[in-house]
Amino acid sequence: MKKRLLLFILFTLLSIGNGCQVRSAHFEGQRALKHVQALCELGPRPAGQEANRKAAEYIGNTLQRYGWSVEKQSFIYSREALQNVIAKRGKGPLVVIGTHFDTRPIADRDPTDRSRPILGANDGGSGTAVLLELARVLDESVFQNIEVWLVFFDGEDRGDLGGWAWCVGSQHFVASLRRRPEYALIVDMVGDQDQRIYYEWSSTLWLQEKVWRIANELGYSKHFIPRYRYRIIDDHTSFLTMGIPAAVIIDFDYPYWHTLQDTPDKISPQSLQRIGDVLEYLLEKEPLGASGN
Repeated sequence: MKKRLLLFILFTLLSIGNGCQVRSAHFEGQRALKHVQALCELGPRPAGQEANRKAAEYIGNTLQRYGWSVEKQSFIYSREALQNVIAKRGKGPLVVIGTHFDTRPIADRDPTDRSRPILGANDGGSGTAVLLELARVLDESVFQNIEVWLVFFDGEDRGDLGGWAWCVGSQHFVASLRRRPEYALIVDMVGDQDQRIYYEWSSTLWLQEKVWRIANELGYSKHFIPRYRYRIIDDHTSFLTMGIPAAVIIDFDYPYWHTLQDTPDKISPQSLQRIGDVLEYLLEKEPLGASGN
């Protein structure tokens, strides 16, 4: 009995003393997959549509439940009402982790039917799901050293349709910034079952090197391949245009991109897990700068 009591006291002291807190949660790919499924149950989520507004509400409610301060950044583009969702926690230098939650209004790469909107399980769903699960699990110690903004952009995926530009949500966000982030890391189309993530030509090199090194240390070198493969306009582009270091984590070799087959059955919880593990490690252990401090 005495031995049990001593062990209980020791466990309690370790839990509350000197910041040695016992972790209550770690990233779970299966939980992230449930967010993908919940978003897809709303249907296609093009900018300006009712399902898009419901998705923004779902995102905001989930983040508030996890203890984040949530803001809706509303704006008008091409006579449509859009809104970015911004979640904030912590104090110190600012780090932005972003994704987009809107979906393509037509499946313009579908081999048989290009008239209908896509469901966007991967393109719009996977990055959103990863950030929502990340919001649940980040250790409290993170927020003593940095301020983290999780930003969910609207209007990324309507480019070249009806006169729209790409990435209008992140363009509006960056133009409205009153603080300069240390960097912005964008997560997009990361749920592919055959996950292969390469360097992207326009992304900030030191940030890519940092993220890919972490992935290698976690045993994910098969999936994070430090070779250049493509140049992409994505939400990181909006930050780069303003001189802010930025990179995109994307598996652009997704065969169902902008087709009606971009559905939840194509999404791997293991792929979501790898991205979540890398981001969790980055923010908890090496959140700042080119030096890795």
